[in-house]
Amino acid sequence: MVFTMVYTGVRGAVGKLPSVLQTFQTRVLHVPSCSTGLRSKSSGASSPQERQRQLMGRGLPKQKPIAGVQQVVVVASGKGGVGKSTTAVNLALGLIANDPSKSVGLLDADIHGPSVPKLMNLKGNPELTETNRMIPLTNYGVPCMSMGFLVDEEAPIVWRGLMVMSALEKLLRQVEWGSLDYLVVDMPPGTGDVQLSISQNVPVTGAVIVSTPQDIALLDARRGAEMFRKVHVPVLGLVQNMSVFQCPNCQHQTHIFGSDGARKLADDMGVHFLGDIPLHLNIREMSDRGQPVVVSAPNSPEAEAYKKLAAAVLLRIQEVTV
Repeated sequence: MVFTMVYTGVRGAVGKLPSVLQTFQTRVLHVPSCSTGLRSKSSGASSPQERQRQLMGRGLPKQKPIAGVQQVVVVASGKGGVGKSTTAVNLALGLIANDPSKSVGLLDADIHGPSVPKLMNLKGNPELTETNRMIPLTNYGVPCMSMGFLVDEEAPIVWRGLMVMSALEKLLRQVEWGSLDYLVVDMPPGTGDVQLSISQNVPVTGAVIVSTPQDIALLDARRGAEMFRKVHVPVLGLVQNMSVFQCPNCQHQTHIFGSDGARKLADDMGVHFLGDIPLHLNIREMSDRGQPVVVSAPNSPEAEAYKKLAAAVLLRIQEVTV
């Protein structure tokens, strides 16, 4: 009864996403069991650690590239409210600003709380190709895909894990991205199913971890970075968002959330520090208008901070892909 009520409430949204839940009862709920593989004896393992690694690897899906995409960069955080989506959007635009010859796409993987439609000033439903693949909506030269294009803006997405995973799979595999040099993925906060699913299904080039300098945010940022390490995704580095506030009247600088916390965490974990993004009114106002600061104020210090971040990410990509 509960499932019927929830499923009925989101049926309209599902209809807009081709094949996301059309086979829900017959396919999604039929999860292949890997218990047999877990019980079988491991041959040739040289140590308990190696045997454990082999056992954990059994039953996991094989990674398959996203058609047309060269590099996948995920932008993640251990918790919400640290400016991850704003960072992901401006990172994608910063990659293009640094090298206009590169093609960059943006995937909003936050099924329950999509932010990309608002931040990129995009509305409407994606059109379909003859092969029933969704065509991304484009603004500022960046093709974007989000669950927000498939549901009403104010409609809550009341879905359980299996339905979310099915929807995510379609956003990954049934989108006509064309040819992209980079696909930036705006991840949901936390270290749950979506992060694991993308890491296990897609060859991710690297993860960018966003945090504020605040101690409580840094605790979760560490967990986020450690999760990607455990699933063998390179951590490209940490971004310190909202690092400093400068008064527009007297120019006095205040470290509202603390000073250099993310930089110290990066040193402690042995990962790269990718840069500081200031806490600035212009970033917030332009984001709310759907005009990211990298394109609305390209010569501003805030935009330059995002461009420097993009340059640092590109350098790290070259290092991890050599």
